[in-house]
Amino acid sequence: MAKTYDFPSDLRAGQEELHQVRAELSALLKRLPWSVEPLDGFSDEGGWRKIERPASPGWTADEQAEVEKLRRREHELAVFVSCHRFWSEVAAEDRVDARTRLKHAHESASGEEG
Repeated sequence: MAKTYDFPSDLRAGQEELHQVRAELSALLKRLPWSVEPLDGFSDEGGWRKIERPASPGWTADEQAEVEKLRRREHELAVFVSCHRFWSEVAAEDRVDARTRLKHAHESASGEEG
């Protein structure tokens, strides 16, 4: 039978916010131009696959600040989750399994742990 873990509510909340911040950052980066600084477009057909990029107007100061804010929050949450006191209560051989289950706990539609 699969092992279950009684994750503390603050750890679950931190992991859920980490998922949300990462999704928001990913969506933002997909919307932004490919280069932070303004750059001309280019085409390189000499490599093993063709690479093309249109000209990039660069990111605005507000866009750069938003990316930095999300990256900073992502880092804070990753440290909080990975250094949470709960992990010291889990046997070393079970930590990888427990960490994986925490990462996917939000996918459980029934609300079960694990």
